[in-house]
Amino acid sequence: MTNQITVDFAAGKGAIRPLHGVNNGPKTTGFFRDASALFREAGIPLCRLHDTEYPFGSGAFVDIPCIFRDFGADPDDPESYDFSQTDAYIQAILDVGAKPIYRLGVSIEHTPVKRFIYAPKDPEKWAAVCEHIVRHYNEGWKDGMHAGIEYWEIWNEPESERMWIGTREQYFELYEVTARRLKACFSSIKIGGYASCGFYALTDNPKGETELTPWQQRCQSFVDWAEAFVPFCAERAIPLDFFSWHLYSEDPEKFAAHARYVRALLDRCGMTATESILDEWNLSGENMFARMPEAEGAAHGLAVLCRMQENAVDAAAYYDAQPTLPYCGIFHLNTLAPTRQFYALRYWNTLYRLGTLAETAVQGDGLYACGATDGARRVLAVSHYASADETVRVEVRGIDRLTSYRVYATDAAHENVLVSSGLMASDYPYIDFIAVGFSAFLIEISPAEA
Repeated sequence: MTNQITVDFAAGKGAIRPLHGVNNGPKTTGFFRDASALFREAGIPLCRLHDTEYPFGSGAFVDIPCIFRDFGADPDDPESYDFSQTDAYIQAILDVGAKPIYRLGVSIEHTPVKRFIYAPKDPEKWAAVCEHIVRHYNEGWKDGMHAGIEYWEIWNEPESERMWIGTREQYFELYEVTARRLKACFSSIKIGGYASCGFYALTDNPKGETELTPWQQRCQSFVDWAEAFVPFCAERAIPLDFFSWHLYSEDPEKFAAHARYVRALLDRCGMTATESILDEWNLSGENMFARMPEAEGAAHGLAVLCRMQENAVDAAAYYDAQPTLPYCGIFHLNTLAPTRQFYALRYWNTLYRLGTLAETAVQGDGLYACGATDGARRVLAVSHYASADETVRVEVRGIDRLTSYRVYATDAAHENVLVSSGLMASDYPYIDFIAVGFSAFLIEISPAEA
């Protein structure tokens, strides 16, 4: 049998990371749609605020031009700001037990005429506006909150012509001015960026060919930005508490390769304490929006979560949780019922709540697994990201008495349904089950009842 997973819950390997975050919050469409119960069910730990109430923040949410609508106004005057809608949006996030990652900047602009993505004319003033936004949400300024928002991200994908009209040097200046000001005012928050478009050149041009297609040229420019930005921050001692980046791919191994690149880049520049945050990720490829909510999306999502855990991603946020956007593969638009991909996040939350990563080894193509324990409970999440049906054997090491197991499946025929259960003991510590094409599993292991 080639498809085998070996898990040793007695061999701890550190903490399960908060990788099942999402972009945006539980209430959307002017608070008409409310997925708060499902956010709690999946234990969503982080909500990144980008493209919130798209497009253009509906003129009221999160984006700098929505909160500070007249850039000619006085940034020190409370009357220059409108926080009302964003306050309610963030409160909904806090109410489900999640923490915001606040993206300071603007939403993406696909329209031919651009409105808000131009480099700010006065970086110092823009930074002052950001300071007051932080004060409102963390220090109660202008009848604000004491939300303790930790992560503050400066802009999003400035390498993209849909997100930044300006030079690379202008973005670097904006980042430096804003990061220094915010860190000087709020020493306890984490400041970072720049939400890179990604490092596709690493895997889409692995041979380093010099005759590049337009796509490869664009991807190489993304790498060039990162290779300039991280040393720029390191050499000038500019605060960079986290470096954020994005990836959309069918291949879970690309997530592993890009994560290793980010960690190596930061470490090479002496920024070993800087967190690596993948705060946009999802499936890609032909008919991807139709595939995301289905069994393939569940298997892909869980496989990616496993590879992020194994390759030093500190936190992550799936794109997107707004059911009005096609990238939302976790909720159905009209009913807000969970899709199959939702269960990839829910399964990861079970691991996350247990806390300690178990030592896991996997043999088999398209097979991914991650185990966790709290010392009493033991759980294994398994992704079968392949189209053929196959038999999988799990060997559970360290069993010293009769033990029961339950296997829950999410596949084309099931949505988190108990499909197998039984007993095992130290002389035969195996769980065998059929993994149909594209499937995700949660296996609960516990002492058998007397």
